[in-house]
Amino acid sequence: MTAVTRAAVRREHILKEAVRQGLLDPDRSSLAGFVDLDGVAATVGALHEAFPGAPGLPDVTHTFAAKANCLVPVLRELEGHGMGCEVATAGELARALAAGFPADRIVFDSPAKSRAELERALALGVAVNADSFQELERIDGLLAGRAPASRIGVRLNCQVGGGAIAAMSTATHTSKFGVPLTDPGNRERLLRAFAERPWLTWVHTHTGSQGCPLDLMARGVAQAVDFADQVSAAFGRGRVEGIDIGGGLPVNFADDEVTPTFADYVGQLRAHAPRLFEGGYRIVTEFGRSLLAKNGFMAAYVEYTKSAGGRPIAVTHAGVQVATRTVFGPDAWPLRIEAHDRHGAAKRGRPVRQDVAGPACFAGDLLARDRALPPLEPGDLVVVPDTGAYYFSTPFHYNSLPEPAVHGVRAGADGRVEFTLLRPAQDPWQLTERDGVRAPSREPAGVPSGGAR
Repeated sequence: MTAVTRAAVRREHILKEAVRQGLLDPDRSSLAGFVDLDGVAATVGALHEAFPGAPGLPDVTHTFAAKANCLVPVLRELEGHGMGCEVATAGELARALAAGFPADRIVFDSPAKSRAELERALALGVAVNADSFQELERIDGLLAGRAPASRIGVRLNCQVGGGAIAAMSTATHTSKFGVPLTDPGNRERLLRAFAERPWLTWVHTHTGSQGCPLDLMARGVAQAVDFADQVSAAFGRGRVEGIDIGGGLPVNFADDEVTPTFADYVGQLRAHAPRLFEGGYRIVTEFGRSLLAKNGFMAAYVEYTKSAGGRPIAVTHAGVQVATRTVFGPDAWPLRIEAHDRHGAAKRGRPVRQDVAGPACFAGDLLARDRALPPLEPGDLVVVPDTGAYYFSTPFHYNSLPEPAVHGVRAGADGRVEFTLLRPAQDPWQLTERDGVRAPSREPAGVPSGGAR
């Protein structure tokens, strides 16, 4: 039997309290997400510890990639722990500002920044990483010879290759992101860009995330450091003020072990890019999934069970609307499933191979296929760990399925669990208001006159 981890015991304790306090209820709240705020604080602490700051060492700013969990209360929590925020859209920028991040701790990355978005970011003093030569020219026009309030960099595609998940690999030879560093003539053109633009003072790179090995990521950063050194050699020491090394630390979805760690990654950076740590460049990081994934889980009730072709199927309220990547890419994004009874206690029965299905109206809406779990019954709860990033916080509105409530959690040493509502559940009867249509009455119509009684 698999050993029960401390993290699993904590999830079970939180789940029992959520049921007891009515945050999960089969008739009123059949699906909810939970963010372990104590865990978030510990993970941010581990990040700061891995990149120590001290006299003679580089100035390091850690930003959180808002796309990983853009709920304003979550962002506000991270800001309180000294994080900055990396945004990729105007909507994420608005959320970062609402969460209280000062403009000088926000970084704007996107391959498709509009003129209006750039104007707003530059006016606020938000850091901008230009993604192309054309974007640099657009910034030229917007600045019109003025010195920017923002620090401005250029994103390099260091073209070091991809990892196991192509969609998550951003440093391939044909990636849509950044200026391809090894394409003929681009290195020289980049040097000219720095020569012509005294306000261009940063270099940015990002190799990818899930599925990318640490040494690949570190080799990408090493290429960026080498280019920054080349700029400094050409135009003087200090011409490049800092290097934004991106984020992308992969997450272990197989069990509760936190691996790789931020310290593991720093070890690879020291091996491949030692100049990064000699104090000549400021550093910005943009971690997302690795800060939140293991600090969140979702729980959903089993509504029905059935058998098809001899295989049991548990139909739950968690599916493609909260686990989009897993449903559409199950081999690349597998998730663990834990079986619990209606009170939240872990089930210990003899495992049975079964499917765990979601509520959406297509056959592929499955959280797990042929998974060995204790037999699930109507009214049981399934828990899906490692979903604090990208899952319930980034819902997919298939079938007009509503967004679930998300609760922040703090658990004291005395066993008390305190919940904070981070996002209220969406009322399905109010969805039409997004279409500019008044919500219909949820009350059933009366029996017509003369009808059956």
